[in-house]
Amino acid sequence: MKNPLLETTALPAFTQILPEHVEPAIDQLLAHNRAERDRLLAQVGPATWEAIVEPLAVMENQLSRAWGVVSHLNSVMNSDELRVAHTACLAKLSNYYTEMGQNRELFEAYSAVMENAQDLSHEQRKVLENALLDFRLSGVDLEGPAKEEYRSLSEKLSGLSSAFSNNVLDASNAWTRLIIDREALAGLPESALAVAAQSARQREMEGYLLTLDAPSFLPVMTYAEDAALREEVYQAFSTRASDQGPQASQFDNTDALGEILAARHRQADLLGFGNYAELSLAKKMARSTGEVMDFLQALVDRVLPQAKQEFDELCRFTEEHFGVVELRAWDVAFFSEKLRQHKHQLTEEEVKVYFPADRVISGMFEVVGRLFSVHFHPVENAQTYHPDVLLYEIRDRNGEVRAQFYFDLYARQNKRGGAWMAQCQSRMKIGGVDQIPVAYMTCNFTPGVDGEPSLLTHREVETLFHEFGHGLHHMLTRVDHPDIAGISGVAWDAVELPSQFMENYCWQREALDCFAAHHETGAPLPDHLYQRMIDAKNFQAGMAMVRQLEFSLFDFKLHLEFDPESGASVYDTLNEVRDQVSVLKPPEWNRFAHAFTHVFGGGYAAGYYSYKWAEVLSADAFSLFEERGIFDPETGAAFLSKILERGGADDAMNLFVDFRGREPEIGALLRHSGIAA
Repeated sequence: MKNPLLETTALPAFTQILPEHVEPAIDQLLAHNRAERDRLLAQVGPATWEAIVEPLAVMENQLSRAWGVVSHLNSVMNSDELRVAHTACLAKLSNYYTEMGQNRELFEAYSAVMENAQDLSHEQRKVLENALLDFRLSGVDLEGPAKEEYRSLSEKLSGLSSAFSNNVLDASNAWTRLIIDREALAGLPESALAVAAQSARQREMEGYLLTLDAPSFLPVMTYAEDAALREEVYQAFSTRASDQGPQASQFDNTDALGEILAARHRQADLLGFGNYAELSLAKKMARSTGEVMDFLQALVDRVLPQAKQEFDELCRFTEEHFGVVELRAWDVAFFSEKLRQHKHQLTEEEVKVYFPADRVISGMFEVVGRLFSVHFHPVENAQTYHPDVLLYEIRDRNGEVRAQFYFDLYARQNKRGGAWMAQCQSRMKIGGVDQIPVAYMTCNFTPGVDGEPSLLTHREVETLFHEFGHGLHHMLTRVDHPDIAGISGVAWDAVELPSQFMENYCWQREALDCFAAHHETGAPLPDHLYQRMIDAKNFQAGMAMVRQLEFSLFDFKLHLEFDPESGASVYDTLNEVRDQVSVLKPPEWNRFAHAFTHVFGGGYAAGYYSYKWAEVLSADAFSLFEERGIFDPETGAAFLSKILERGGADDAMNLFVDFRGREPEIGALLRHSGIAA
């Protein structure tokens, strides 16, 4: 029986893929790729694009497609069996990619193709430039024991990162709190109570079940009147996968933190970098660690005074209106919501009735269609991996199918938290392969309960637009080479540009009119409510920004200042950063770093600053639409052709200057964030 992971001509056959298919498929693909590589290198004759690069791209595409399905299912349909199969392949894949990157003969073949590049296109040369840099960053120039040590470290890091994420997922899933008395949940809106009741019913319990998933955790922290309950939930959440809290040492990431940092630093050392932060910047827009630190410090200097004023205002408010003299970490969201209601007469519950999920989705499609002249169509009878998941296709004005994407929007058990876009397959039109891009679009919104529609908070609407921006970057590319198509090959500190750009359309009246309508009456968002949303848009913007700067500085300093002699000083570094930028330090038992999956389980190591760096780009890019009209067709066509369609085919700064006519400026970000000049 044929292994469904080895299919090459169709979308994934999800219902046929079983955990036992994973390891045999990956083993077969790795063996095939190694044999194909050796065959190509043994050819007689000059190394050419057609003889070396294209066939390697074809074989890598098939491996990427197969492993992409496995990785995605492991994130959204996690099971013990699938996790075992996924973990079994990590070391094999790590060894394979390090082996390819350290293959001197392959490096020399690519170098030879590059030396004869006069007949190659700009895009082909960009593929080669990126590949040659990747060879060097994989240790191709290392010899003997150093090369073997680098390979061993890569394998170790692959396993550690996966284990780190698994611990966070397991810790999140393991904690629950059953509440029998509804009065104990005083303050929670009806929608949150309905979710808690449904969670209890799904586990055959009576009452209300609280979990650490966002649809449960966030309402408790924002609305629960019982401070002791808020503290209990906060402690469970902020000690996940650590040596503290109710699950102390059960899913502990303490050792993994130190081992990951040490392995990264040693790899950087082997490659001749002073630290991992320097290695991280080798493929980013930022040109030096000093430039990143100066950028972050400049933002701190601009924002921290306002953040302190906002926190002082919150403290005065809570003391005056509630008699609370000292705010604790689990009080901030609760009393901030009280202050927001007091100042702006605005609650999330009042707003979310105008954002039914289905309407928001169709309206987002309309917004994107007006901007970029594309149309969205559901694919009927599509095979997906869960009943909630839908498949769509994107067509251009000529009816050409440009891309497809899976929409997986709602939280459920055994699904990783957060929101993300992942690649199912990239655009590729070389070497006899002709495939369109396909994306996985994943969120964790609160599903509808008891036949009622799912209603999104405005923050969730922003999240949806944000992730769809990533999807558009991947799906609307016109680049035919998968290594630089869509988000591939884009500098990591520029990859958030399209996603953060799309968030702006959640605040524009003309765009909101496409999708903001009452879920029962269909009435549009009232002007008075819209104005209150705008007035409250930058409520505590300073506090929100210094929190992101805290994460960015912590991540960067941790990798920049790591000392192999003394080892990881994770919480010393975090406390040092908090002393500099935080308006309220959390309790000593807070273990934020133990669940910081962006950095220790994902791709943001020494790169979390990228969110703010790219936000400068996105705000400045959108300011051109503000000048010309948010749906100006000429400007939309320019953003499509010069940013989205180009993907990683040119340096990010060149693409930005081509669109904006100059290098980015910080003013638009500060203005959009309500940061005083």
